[in-house]
Amino acid sequence: MTVLTLAPRTLGPLQRVLLVALLTPVLAVVVLATVPALLVLPFLRDGDRRVVSLLRTHTATVSVLLSGSRPDPVAARAAQRRRGRS
Repeated sequence: MTVLTLAPRTLGPLQRVLLVALLTPVLAVVVLATVPALLVLPFLRDGDRRVVSLLRTHTATVSVLLSGSRPDPVAARAAQRRRGRS
């Protein structure tokens, strides 16, 4: 068997784990970089609105990354049917 036929079967279940493991340090740095802004902005005019906007942006980014790392359930069911499992 070639590497091309082994890769999807072997790396498929690990895709989410690898993406989360690689992106967690990056997201941690981004969140830590915004901590000073989260501490100062509430005391400024319209600062609470900016804090909510920052937190919504972080939440949206994390949810998009996690949902994008999930395997496609339709493709998984189709693959199981091809292998003879229902």
